[in-house]
Amino acid sequence: MLLSLPFDDIYGACYGRPKITYPTFPAAALGQKMHYRVTMVDLNDHKLVSEPTAGTFWTAPGTKQDVRFVWSGDTAGQGWGINLDWGGMKCYETMRQVEPAFFIHSGDTVYADGVIEAEKEMPNGGMWKNVVTEEKSKVAETLREFHGQYAYNLMDENLRRFNAEVPMLAQWDDHEVTNNWFPTENLAADPEKATYKVTSVDLLAARASQAFFDYLPIRRHPAEPERVYSAFSYGPSLDMFRIDKRTYRGVNSANDQAEPGPETAFLGEQQKRWLKQSLLGSNATWKVIASDMPIGLVVRDGEHFENGANGDGPVRGREFDLAEILRFIRDNGIKNVVWLTADVHYCAAHYYDPNRAQFQEFAPFWEFVSGPINAGSYGPSRLDNTFGPEVRFVKAPPEGQTNLPPSDGLQFFGQVDIDGASEVMTVRLKDVSGATLFTQELAAET
Repeated sequence: MLLSLPFDDIYGACYGRPKITYPTFPAAALGQKMHYRVTMVDLNDHKLVSEPTAGTFWTAPGTKQDVRFVWSGDTAGQGWGINLDWGGMKCYETMRQVEPAFFIHSGDTVYADGVIEAEKEMPNGGMWKNVVTEEKSKVAETLREFHGQYAYNLMDENLRRFNAEVPMLAQWDDHEVTNNWFPTENLAADPEKATYKVTSVDLLAARASQAFFDYLPIRRHPAEPERVYSAFSYGPSLDMFRIDKRTYRGVNSANDQAEPGPETAFLGEQQKRWLKQSLLGSNATWKVIASDMPIGLVVRDGEHFENGANGDGPVRGREFDLAEILRFIRDNGIKNVVWLTADVHYCAAHYYDPNRAQFQEFAPFWEFVSGPINAGSYGPSRLDNTFGPEVRFVKAPPEGQTNLPPSDGLQFFGQVDIDGASEVMTVRLKDVSGATLFTQELAAET
């Protein structure tokens, strides 16, 4: 079906956030593949018109039908940028070929704190050759430099081709600003970040947020312009909830507080209320929570903790926010909740079971981890038994090897298929070649 819409209408149709003035799709256009064409006009001379750029997208279905989407995270990190000799950011092309309806980018959409040099020595020998730009030659501090992080990624043909065909639900984590950041942080106290002239993380985060919203398909919330968390409906079988574990957190600390309070904030009070209300109001069969960090994997920040997980034991520190959400889901009988995430640079499938957990006031659930798309490979991370995770699958670098280049093949994404008739959800973890490494079928509870 060919749809004639102004560009901004296509934007809204792709990303599920139409304005009140948008035309309503006729029933025949729901769940259909749309073809669009965009031309650019010079505002100084309207006779100067670009060559048209064509693309496609799928509209959300109005009835139960097959749905496929993909997710991953971590683009152009650890110095592994666009290597034309290797074929660029290949994982985007591999994802495009499975023809997903949309893509969840689970954070670290750029590495604003990661310098891209012309050459980088690979651990196992050889030289990785990067496309380089001025803005990627230093850590980002100015708005122009933050813009340059996204412009750099768009130099990759695989990503441009992918973006033309696959709508993106983007969330952010730390590297959109700087590694392991938290509000009120001052980089002057961190000797590892001595290259920064701008030391106020709040100022860096404001500029990073501006660039994030300027370059990625995410609308500003009228009441909170920098708000990232949001809900998206994709027909009767699927609702998605994009959360933000970065913006509302307290300072990175020992994360061992015995009582909840401002210093244990992870999601923040307003976001927790929103997530509870949104989950409770969802009529979709499946509720997917897109999280920028895993629940039960320990991620340290020096002597402190970056993630909610803080080691084995009862709920403490930032885990209070997660325990509150998990208890709410159980107590309100909210079924078919699945968590998708990235961040740790390897892929895994975790099953959270209250019978294995220190905190047992929740219903069992699955969490699937993918990534990186085009960054260094690490892992696996240590598990925290507070919420009882069990590793059902993991694929990571061999023990003792870290920051492996994309050419080593340890780049991963996840693919989710929901069957329109049975509503069985099938989750597959795949590598950069498209090979399926792990498959889990989930039957919908009624």
